Amino acid sequence: QVQLVESGGGLVQAGGSLRLSCAASGSISSINGMGWYRQAPGKLRESVATITSGGTPNYVDSVKGRFTISRDNAKNTVYLQMNSLKPEDTAVYYCYAAVKRYLWSPWMDYWGQGTLVTVSS
Repeated sequence: QVQLVESGGGLVQAGGSLRLSCAASGSISSINGMGWYRQAPGKLRESVATITSGGTPNYVDSVKGRFTISRDNAKNTVYLQMNSLKPEDTAVYYCYAAVKRYLWSPWMDYWGQGTLVTVSS
């Protein structure tokens, strides 16, 4: 099976920065879109940032100008650079990837386990 392993979450003060990483491994023929979602207490899960296989990003309005999504296709890895963090950014962040396991396989979405980002004060 395909696994997405996330890292980089933690506790940071308001105004600080974190960089999240998510590496896909397992039986992978190719990866299409990748992205990051988050879910904060009392709120619906939302798409934070997505990036196409060609590197075109999209962001939710609340993080535009502060977050940057990028990917390294050779490493099957997607990143989220988070700057100027606010307490409102506190959430569990989940990465995803649309993966084709084999050349003949359909595209399927895979999800990471989630990494907690806590922004204090």
